[in-house]
Amino acid sequence: MAGVGAAIPFSMSASLRSSRSSPSSRSPRKTRDTLAPDPATEAGGFDPHLPDVDYGVLDNLIGYAIRRAQIRLYEDFVRSLAPWNITPPRFSALVLISRNPDLKLTDLARIMGIARSGAVLLVDALEEMKLVARRPAEKDRRAFSLVLTAAGRRTLEAATEAVCDHDAKMARALSAQEQQTLRALLSRLA
Repeated sequence: MAGVGAAIPFSMSASLRSSRSSPSSRSPRKTRDTLAPDPATEAGGFDPHLPDVDYGVLDNLIGYAIRRAQIRLYEDFVRSLAPWNITPPRFSALVLISRNPDLKLTDLARIMGIARSGAVLLVDALEEMKLVARRPAEKDRRAFSLVLTAAGRRTLEAATEAVCDHDAKMARALSAQEQQTLRALLSRLA
């Protein structure tokens, strides 16, 4: 591995300089719920291990193995929630809002591990779908609490059933003991 101050090949250093200095090369500002499914993933375009590819050190990395499994689980999760146009982050937000009265947007962002701006986009999408509403908070009239609408409660109930079916289907590859061990090990890493 190159040390600090090691020479960077000219072509690489030029592209690094131009990508840092050019505003047009920066990522576009996110203006929608960008946590929506990736079309390549939706189409089943992910293959966790192609036979003719040398994966090198990747095959020995825990994080890479977890990511491959996560993509496979995510594909089925997205298919399970497709009838309601609910993404995994939307589902998580609905569950958290339903279980935590007076939940504020900043708390939702913190719990989900996303930026406040991302939580705004997420809640805006759920409001547009008429699943969530903002209400003045009881203890602080300047703040707003998030609540499920009647449609949100119905949608969450149906989506939860689909997610539980998805989870059971995915877990069939493991024994009950293996499932318990996997959850315990993942909890230690989280």
